[in-house]
Amino acid sequence: MSSAAPHAEALTPAVASRAEPWWRGATIYQIYPRSFCDSDGDGVGDLKGIAARLDHVARLGTDAVWISPFFTSPMRDFGYDVADYRSVDPIFGTNEDFDAVVARAHQLGLKVLIDLVFAHTSDQHPWFQESRAGRTGDKADWYVWADPKPDGSPPNNWQSVFGGPSWTWDARREQYFMHNFLKEQPQLNGHHPAVQEALLDIVRFWLERGVDGFRFDAINFMMHDPALTDNPPVERPRQRTRPFDFQHHYHNQSQPEILPFLEKLRALCDSHNAAFALAEVGGEQAQREMGDYTAPGRLHSAYGFDFLYADRLTPALVADSARHWPDRPDMGWPSWAFENHDAPRAVSRWVAPEHVAQFARTKMLLLGALRGSIILYQGEELGLTQVEVPFELLQDPEAIANWPQTLSRDGVRTPMPWASGEPGHGFTSGRPWLPFGGDHAAMSVDRQEADPDSLLHFTRRVLRLRNEHPELRLGALEIVEASEQLLVFDRVRNGTRLRCKFNLSPTHQGCQLSDPLFSTGEVGPQSLGPYAAVIEVL
Repeated sequence: MSSAAPHAEALTPAVASRAEPWWRGATIYQIYPRSFCDSDGDGVGDLKGIAARLDHVARLGTDAVWISPFFTSPMRDFGYDVADYRSVDPIFGTNEDFDAVVARAHQLGLKVLIDLVFAHTSDQHPWFQESRAGRTGDKADWYVWADPKPDGSPPNNWQSVFGGPSWTWDARREQYFMHNFLKEQPQLNGHHPAVQEALLDIVRFWLERGVDGFRFDAINFMMHDPALTDNPPVERPRQRTRPFDFQHHYHNQSQPEILPFLEKLRALCDSHNAAFALAEVGGEQAQREMGDYTAPGRLHSAYGFDFLYADRLTPALVADSARHWPDRPDMGWPSWAFENHDAPRAVSRWVAPEHVAQFARTKMLLLGALRGSIILYQGEELGLTQVEVPFELLQDPEAIANWPQTLSRDGVRTPMPWASGEPGHGFTSGRPWLPFGGDHAAMSVDRQEADPDSLLHFTRRVLRLRNEHPELRLGALEIVEASEQLLVFDRVRNGTRLRCKFNLSPTHQGCQLSDPLFSTGEVGPQSLGPYAAVIEVL
């Protein structure tokens, strides 16, 4: 049977119920600006490049774009170290270029979300420069400072995500400052009322510039335990690539005082056309925190790392993740991502090379069938694979520091291949800041546009299916089976029930089937072939 039932091709674009907020069940497309499209030939993507390629995103059938940080930054962590929240870094363009992106997106019917980093700033931010100047002054307590122990060592045992202690000595103040990530990313004191108001002012600034919502980066890192209590050790760490892995992170993050601040964020978003607020939440307490952060009156949605760092896609993983988000009025709304700028390409993590082509389709259909809002990372619609970037070309500071144990984030940040036959594959006329994968030219947008059976066209069909059927976009999800190989769940809304069946194994699986609404792979009356899937109307 073909990858889709014949009538699936004829589905019309979005017809999901508009009685619901636009973001509920939406498809959000993540753009990593450095690698999306370069308009000026310097090898780094920019805002003009984004504006020029937004039609590609709109044609997929998505509802919104999430643009990773483009603010002024020394780029020690490639934009996640912000030196000015209100200005565009010159490498990406100008504030007026951003306005043009918003205008073009809105013209195409796309909402615009931007990435705000409120746990830390760059050490080049004027706030930190003023704070480190001395122990008095308006911003003296805007960051987390602490005296050394009597022997001169750091105040406690906290370890940073990127390796080494979470404390760096600063001779100006004769104190340590805290950083959960790079030492060039000092931790904001999120408890401070003036800091909170300054962050809310940043949200207002971008709302007034026309954005439709925000993704709040690592928001559970926003506050620390003021008592600086030591973190307890992990008895048997599952991984040992960083000192960070050896601790339970109870005190350097995940503080209850974050919740009232989220309520302030939500109230501000509600006052500006109900702008969407999405939390990124990682760590061992993520499930509890995502529920807390999306409780009534707080953020609209949250996503974690259920799938992003999983080394296998199993029925149990999907079922367990879905069960954490029951369809109840007191529960928040989930969002899901299989890939992003921090996590390796899913097709390279989850399946053997000989099954990649079929698996990429089933993975896309599964994402499109999940209850919640879904996030596509740029190039996922092309089936891009993880790139092995040699050490001498690495840009990722975490990968460089922990080489070779930490998998480089650079391998998922490589440029989008737009045109296989052009220099720079249509991404740039210069030398790209990261190399292309050796197999990426064959997956380019122009090649897939010319092939009606390509993953690009299949992705469009999946998103049309999702938008056409409110059961998929908005309905409840009920797990029917989650065996070792077979995942079956129902999507239910207003009396209509769609049954979704996925073979997540490389072997045929017995499965009773009826006439499908949509399918991919080898589908017979009593079996699903390797990595095949089907959606039926019951």
